Amino acid sequence: MAILRFKALELVDQRKPVTVISTGERRSDTFGKNVFNLEAMRANMPGEYFKKLQSAIKQGTPVERSVADAVASAMKTWSMAKGATHYTHWFQPLTGSTAEKHDSFFDLNSDGRPIETFKGSALVQQEPDASSFPNGGIRNTFEARGYTAWDPTSPAFIIETAGAKTLCIPTIFVAYTGEALDYKAPLLKSLAALEQAALDVCQYFDKDVNRVSTTLGIEQEYFVVDKALFDARPDLVMTGRTLFGHAPAKGQQLEDHYFGSIPSRVHAFMLDFEEEANRLGIPLRTRHNEVAPNQYECAPTFEDANLAVDHNQLLMDIMDRVAEVHNFKVLLHEKPYAGVNGSGKHNNWALSTDTGVNLLAPGRRPKENLQFLAFFIATITAVHRYGDLLRASIASASNDHRLGANEAPPAIMSVFVGSQLDSVLNELERTATLPLDKGDNIYLKLGIDKIPAILLDNTDRNRTSPFAFTGNKFEFRAVGSSANCSSSMTVLNTIVAEQLIALKTSVDARIEQGKKKEVAIVEVLREYVIASKNIRFEGNGYSDEWKDEAAARGLSNIPTTPQALDALVRDDAAELFARHHIFSQVELHARHEILLEDYIKKIQIESRTMGDLAINHIIPTAVAYQTKLITNVRGLRELGLDDEHSQVTVDTIKAISRHISTIKTQVDEMTNARKVANKVEDTRDRAIAYCDTVKSHFDPIRRSVDKLELMVADEDWPLVKYRELMFRH
Repeated sequence: MAILRFKALELVDQRKPVTVISTGERRSDTFGKNVFNLEAMRANMPGEYFKKLQSAIKQGTPVERSVADAVASAMKTWSMAKGATHYTHWFQPLTGSTAEKHDSFFDLNSDGRPIETFKGSALVQQEPDASSFPNGGIRNTFEARGYTAWDPTSPAFIIETAGAKTLCIPTIFVAYTGEALDYKAPLLKSLAALEQAALDVCQYFDKDVNRVSTTLGIEQEYFVVDKALFDARPDLVMTGRTLFGHAPAKGQQLEDHYFGSIPSRVHAFMLDFEEEANRLGIPLRTRHNEVAPNQYECAPTFEDANLAVDHNQLLMDIMDRVAEVHNFKVLLHEKPYAGVNGSGKHNNWALSTDTGVNLLAPGRRPKENLQFLAFFIATITAVHRYGDLLRASIASASNDHRLGANEAPPAIMSVFVGSQLDSVLNELERTATLPLDKGDNIYLKLGIDKIPAILLDNTDRNRTSPFAFTGNKFEFRAVGSSANCSSSMTVLNTIVAEQLIALKTSVDARIEQGKKKEVAIVEVLREYVIASKNIRFEGNGYSDEWKDEAAARGLSNIPTTPQALDALVRDDAAELFARHHIFSQVELHARHEILLEDYIKKIQIESRTMGDLAINHIIPTAVAYQTKLITNVRGLRELGLDDEHSQVTVDTIKAISRHISTIKTQVDEMTNARKVANKVEDTRDRAIAYCDTVKSHFDPIRRSVDKLELMVADEDWPLVKYRELMFRH
């Protein structure tokens, strides 16, 4: 292992930036070049069918068979002209990654002659083998049938891998019995539910609004590491994070990496994956160094939420594939290194109307501000009512390492709105009790007309808040860097839809009682402000004082995944998702089971990897070095030099022995705990056993291994060290 480490370091020293050949074209000219977008549809489809398809997409109605045939023919013509030979339904199963099964356009006709064909039936639906995908007990493993169904709202695209081009068609993935086996299907349902609820509320303010879309901008944080160094760390290869590693003398404490000059090899990698992303219609606009060494971030322009999620999943695939060309590995684990910042995926979420209004942006007129307050306060109230569901939506074994660590938000769900809006809400709570006489200007009397039109930069951002208002959108910062954002966005969309429906019901009831519409809205909003006040927090989310205060406010603090996932299977969650037709109770329990199994498997893999490294690499290295020291002491004594120096060496030998003993004892206990946990039949109880007993041995083992790293000679240490992983590129 030590030889492998130094060979890897030699390779890194020999690396040169990969030359990225630019075509010289502007990004705007190549944007979406490999996407079957509106322009490609219009150019390749008869006008009649193009109009029918656009109408179906806008109205959310099923695509007619004749239209599907026309789309399939156009897709085949377009993609084959670009060199595609195969097509695939591109879907997002509950594995956390994307999946695809490639079929060739090539076929034989009834006469046995070769042809290229792609029919509407193949576009609309396929039947991949679903037996090996997670299903949470929805189906038996011997039942192989599952269906992928075309999502016409997300355009098809061409991916090139090893010179082969494939037409990828975004789809949902469902079981033979109709239950969702993916992330996309529930997201689409939640978007539809939110649109209808938001549209109904918009009618109070503007009768011309016919559509409300959810927009999303996903900031992606990630680490890069040289591939040779990655391959020399079995823990990175097997688990995505370093299970051992002593903190280097210099980490991120000087804050000199943040927004610093991008290293040349990394810069070449960024240019390369950005070019491919641009051709695939992913509108990346930002790149920069993040706080931790070798940590970076890229961010796109806001898009429709469904498309934004598809693009983020595609982006992660692109980054991973392009990194190989540049001899890098992209680390998307939320906490690949202990003691430095982890990586998140900040979800910037907003609502926009087809009249061009951002519903989460204050306007220039009092009426616009009341509309803004309606959606703003309803969202805060939804987070207050269903904070545990939001926490469950971002729960994973990897994200548990990040939440509450360094710059990541805590596991406590709270909302930051900024001092000015906090004052507005407090004022609304106070002044709404004022008597309103006939002829009074309600906007003026309640202070609603005083909200500034531009709030984008009027307050500092709170990096410790999991859910923060940032001027014209909410930023859900607690989502992990490796996550599929559909999970958190499905929950957020659903709970906001629920709250908007409740708002409209309450307002309508007051209007029926004879109250003026504006008065009714303000009265309901005031009730919401009072009811959700505990969720608003403007302070430091890292502080111990906040933990105590949050507990006093009745807010949950659930730091580990097995317990956080309980919120998914509570009666109120089942009723909520059933009301909006997002999940059936069967689907909810299936997802709960799948997420628990995923947690168990990840901790199990980490435990096994840790045991293997400790017993087969660390202990033998420590024993070998200890033997060198013993030989040294023996030699000194034979020469009659049994002095202070030899005593220091003896003390080191004893310390090494203690650490070896601790590691061996802890690994044995961890292995036994794993055996006991594996016998637990209930999945939740087994996950908790892994969390509470198996995982409890990780830190003691790591502490002793990391101490040995400081004692054993550098030339003998088998694992690539943190200073090498984080600073060599």
